[in-house]
Amino acid sequence: MDENQAIFKIQRYSIHDGPGIRTTLFFQGCPLSCRWCHNPESQVNSLKIETKDIDGLAVDLMEEIEKDLIFYDDSGGGVTFSGGEPLCQPELLFRLLDLCREKEIHTCLDTSGYGDAEILLKASEMVDLILYDMKLIDDTVHTEYTGKSVCLVLDNLKQLSKRKANIRLRFPLIPQMTDTDENIDGMIAFLKENTIYRDIHILPFHKAGEAKYTVLNRQNYLRDIEPPSKKEVKRAKEQFESKGFNVRIGG
Repeated sequence: MDENQAIFKIQRYSIHDGPGIRTTLFFQGCPLSCRWCHNPESQVNSLKIETKDIDGLAVDLMEEIEKDLIFYDDSGGGVTFSGGEPLCQPELLFRLLDLCREKEIHTCLDTSGYGDAEILLKASEMVDLILYDMKLIDDTVHTEYTGKSVCLVLDNLKQLSKRKANIRLRFPLIPQMTDTDENIDGMIAFLKENTIYRDIHILPFHKAGEAKYTVLNRQNYLRDIEPPSKKEVKRAKEQFESKGFNVRIGG
C-alpha cells in the first residue's frame, strides 16, 4: 500500500453505502483507530497531498466516477466518500463535491464525525446525505476502543442537528463493545435530548476485513469475536424501537 495516495480504493456497484447503486471512494487517513475497523490500511495520519495536485487528482477521479452514471440514474444511486475519514482531506473532498454537483451526481459523506467542525459543517452544505456513525456514548469507553474522546463526535452532531442536516445515523453493533444495554440506552438518551434524529441503521459486525490485520502485521482485537446473532441484532433493534426510533438493519 502506498501511504501517500489520497484514495486507497474505489469500489463500484456498492449497495451498502447509501441509497441505490454507488461508487465508493475510500480516502486515506483517519484520526481514529477503532478496534473493529474493516479498513485498517486507512489509518495513516501523516498523509500530505500537495494543493497543486488536488485539481488534477479530482479530475482523474471524476473520470472513474462518471463511468457508472447509468447505474446511478437507474437506481437512484451516486457517489459515497468514505475511508478512513474524508474530513482528513477537505480540499480534495470539497473539490469532488463541487464537481459532482456540476454533474448532478448524488453524493454521500460517510464520516465518524471526528473532525474539524468548520470542515464538517461546510461539507454538510455541499453533500446530499451524511452517513454519521454513532459508536459509543461513554467518553472513557470511546477513548479505549477508538483512541479518541467522543466529545467532538457528539458536539458536531449537535451542530448538524441545529442546521437540520440530512443525516442517516449508523450504529455499528460490535459484540462486547457497543452492544451493551448501557451504551444503547445512553445513545438513545443523547439523541432524544440533543438532536432531531429518530432514524438509525444498525450495522452488525462482520469479519470481512480480518485478513488485512495479518497482512499489515497489526493486532486484531476482534479475532475471537463472532458476528452478532440474529437474536442479538433483534434485541438491539427492539431497544431502539421501544424508545420511538425507526430502525433498519444495514446500509
